[in-house]
Amino acid sequence: MTSFFHSNLSKDLSLILNDADDYNVIIQVGENNNTKEFRAHSVILRARSPYFKGALSSCWITKKNDMIIFNKSNITPNVFDMILRYIYTGELNLTKQSCEDILGLLIASDELLIEELCNYIQDYLIVKPNKWIKNNFTLIFRTAFKLTGCKKLQDYCFESICKNFDSFITTNDFLSLDKDILYELLKRDDLQIEEVVAWDYLIKWGIEQTPSLGNENNDRTKWNNENYESLKKTLNQFIPLIRFVDIFSDKFFDKVQPYKNIIPDQIYKEFEDFYNNNKYTLSKTKILPPRIGNFESEIIKPKLVNIIINWIDRKDYYTINDSRYRFNLIYRSSLDGISKESFKIKCKGQVESLVLIKVERSNKIFGGYSSIGLNLDENDMDSNDHEKFYYSSDNFIFSFENNEDIQNMKISRIINHYKAIYNHSSTGFNFGFNSLFITFVSGKQYLYAHNESHNYEDNLNTNEIYVIEEIETFNVTKE
Repeated sequence: MTSFFHSNLSKDLSLILNDADDYNVIIQVGENNNTKEFRAHSVILRARSPYFKGALSSCWITKKNDMIIFNKSNITPNVFDMILRYIYTGELNLTKQSCEDILGLLIASDELLIEELCNYIQDYLIVKPNKWIKNNFTLIFRTAFKLTGCKKLQDYCFESICKNFDSFITTNDFLSLDKDILYELLKRDDLQIEEVVAWDYLIKWGIEQTPSLGNENNDRTKWNNENYESLKKTLNQFIPLIRFVDIFSDKFFDKVQPYKNIIPDQIYKEFEDFYNNNKYTLSKTKILPPRIGNFESEIIKPKLVNIIINWIDRKDYYTINDSRYRFNLIYRSSLDGISKESFKIKCKGQVESLVLIKVERSNKIFGGYSSIGLNLDENDMDSNDHEKFYYSSDNFIFSFENNEDIQNMKISRIINHYKAIYNHSSTGFNFGFNSLFITFVSGKQYLYAHNESHNYEDNLNTNEIYVIEEIETFNVTKE
């Protein structure tokens, strides 16, 4: 049995850091009147940071009397003191640090390739938001967006903005937003905003970003062709990201048509075709489908919901008058408990439902849609064997290869309408008597999709038995 004595190790290394007499590196940090020299050991720096491992072995370093002289003017003394203490002892206390220094520490840990520290600071900013973080959200977002190792914080910021985009775009920060950030925001399917509002503020942002359209020339009625060409050049990459199918005729004529000259001819023509014909074919169009809006899934990305909606409506196109869907999360196994009892309690009743299942040791996603519900009232089942079949002509089951796969998905629709859902006391849900079902054995939860009864199409059948990692169930309603 191996014993660990990390406490004394950390204490001894702290003594080396604070009273080093055999150091071989002098690191000069800061600039102007805020500078400081730190003494360190190259062997420890190289062991703890891939950045220092490369930098201190480089022929570019400066040596004086066998002492390595290293300069990091872009890191402040207080931030580097925290980094050095972490490197030597693995200790870090952020409770008394200013938010500016915490943000500087995030930047420095990313630059020095200290992944553990970078991840910790991201979690700290996400889990412990305060007034400073709220008031400087855009600064934090811009900082994280530029750092390659900050994807977790980037995702958090993107999701936060998408949920509150209406309030975000009305701030002064929006008009000075980096173009790369704006591009990533407009790409997202989960952006919570009316599309005509997104278009309106994109125009305002474009005018602000175009020097020739400044305060003295922001009256569109006085623009010439050169002014329109300048704005078109500024917004060229953003125009295809606007979901024109979500802009209705009155708003289109009022907000979009006046800027026809900045919209690429092909996109404008396709929108006119869409408007005149009241539909477009998803596989051919360059116009993006409607945003799905708020979809609280941790299993799939919002863009897959458009595919599922398409399957529900049995369409390969969208129409202007399409009903918009709402997906209300009613069960998540990681929150409500992954058991037959918790599933049946949360998902009982004849309610239009969608279930998603993530399996262990795989990126594969399974799911099913039932227009009659997943777990109907057990009081309605036969008293002798606790089982019953239910009719539906709309049900289907499906799979995606991963949480954003839109190329290799499979769907199997109900064939035997009278056996669309099978209710049994031993299962959570059961599509078509074992076409897709979950069961619980000795504390484990398993997913089967073998379709031995052939009540659904055979596109999804597999002999593999999957251990379930997460289940989500949504009630589906149409506006």
